Amino acid sequence: MNILLTGGCGYVGTPLTQSLLTQGHRVTVVDLQWFGNHLPAHPNLTVLREDIRNADRIPMAGVDVVMHLANVANDPCADLDSKLNWEVNTLATMLLVERAIAHGVGRFIYASSGSVYGVKEEPEVTEDLPLVPISDYNKTKMISERVLLSYADRICVNIVRPATVCGYSPRMRLDLSVNLLTMQALTRGRITVFGGDQTRPNINLQDMIRVYHHFLEHGARLPGIFNAGFENISILEIARRVTCHVPAEIVVTPSNDPRSYRVSSKKLQATGFAPQHTVEDAIVEIIAAYRDGRLRDEEAHYNIKTMKKLPLRAA
Repeated sequence: MNILLTGGCGYVGTPLTQSLLTQGHRVTVVDLQWFGNHLPAHPNLTVLREDIRNADRIPMAGVDVVMHLANVANDPCADLDSKLNWEVNTLATMLLVERAIAHGVGRFIYASSGSVYGVKEEPEVTEDLPLVPISDYNKTKMISERVLLSYADRICVNIVRPATVCGYSPRMRLDLSVNLLTMQALTRGRITVFGGDQTRPNINLQDMIRVYHHFLEHGARLPGIFNAGFENISILEIARRVTCHVPAEIVVTPSNDPRSYRVSSKKLQATGFAPQHTVEDAIVEIIAAYRDGRLRDEEAHYNIKTMKKLPLRAA
């Protein structure tokens, strides 16, 4: 297939791009490269350093599938510039799907977020529950979903709501709960847990990549919205699991982030997808990457620290 992948230089996008190339696909990555480019050259890979808001500069001719992962990721980064957040996360999504339709692209796979649910008391949060986004970032994801669904009669839309992703990537993120707590244990011998009682869904990075491959292969018959998260664990429990591998003190402090929900991915599993990797696997993987020198606790691995240094500009 000829795939256009936005955000292909990102935390998920980098290993996803590499896996797509391994399977023989032709991939055009569109990424502004705020966090660099960790993709090795490949004869079937084209990397275009471009802002996704400039949709008219993004080549769509001959594209079979658009995989749209690029966004201003997480609440602190979205809060740096609200206008930029809405332009990149929502307006650009609309421009991209319209350009895809105009060029006869058959499918559009979109990376939304499980955070659109906000705070939920239900024992299983399914795709048909009402959304209660509590931050600008969550809201841009919710609105983008609705924008895309409004085009569902003109292009096949697969919307994935990922849980918090964990595990090692060449473009690493240490601002995600499992990754962050594991690094704290390794470098400080002390894990700081904010709140701790909040339950959050998690998904191993390798399974996240497998989810996108699943929709690439089967998505034409699976339009709509799908949760992707397989371990609903409290933040405190994640810290305890880390200390099973790295001795560390756990310190619990108050949190101003009330988001707590237990995602159900039964709808996705009913399509034939089964997870193969765990939070425990991610912890072990990060420890190994740190100990063999592939990973260090650096500012570049924290989105907010990097973005504060960038000359960000809304249109």
